[in-house]
Amino acid sequence: MSETPELTDEMIAGRRADPAAGLPDDMPGWMSSTIVAIDTFSLWVGRLVSWLTLPLMVAMVYEVVARYAFTAPTAWAYDISRMLYGALFVLGAGYALSKGVHIRSDFLYRNWSVKTQGKVDSALYLVFYFPSMAVFLWVASGWAWKAVSEGERGMDTAWMPLLGPIKSCLPIAIVFLIVQGVSELLKSLHAARSGRWPQ
Repeated sequence: MSETPELTDEMIAGRRADPAAGLPDDMPGWMSSTIVAIDTFSLWVGRLVSWLTLPLMVAMVYEVVARYAFTAPTAWAYDISRMLYGALFVLGAGYALSKGVHIRSDFLYRNWSVKTQGKVDSALYLVFYFPSMAVFLWVASGWAWKAVSEGERGMDTAWMPLLGPIKSCLPIAIVFLIVQGVSELLKSLHAARSGRWPQ
């Protein structure tokens, strides 16, 4: 089998090894230890968040059986499934970033030298990523605090669930993204300096 990646593989952001796989010897100790600590943290967050798929599946199976076998649809399954999927999606974003699987338009980027990629990534993290994440965190924290303090309820169904728990997931997820962003910035700085991505 050929080791050369297919074109479609090149269009997908690079998948990365687990943090324990090791980092380059020429990387400063503080940098490698920070990257490993953050990537390990994101790995465990991803593993814990993935367990939300179980109650999500249980809720959906229960709804289908109740609706079609007993003609007794639930008032809560739609809201529960939507909230669990939303929590799963946002809380796993930092883990997805650590694995390099976020969508990116890299039709130009992939043809650049590694040093250029590292410089561009470093600049984009500093100029756009962290400032925008800070703004998102501020706004999302306000939404979450309002939902919790005022006992905000969903109005889409008759069940009207409290929205505080799901809205609180967003600022937490943004913190996870900021933390993982530090690791990604350090990897970019190393690539810009050495011409090799740490894998």
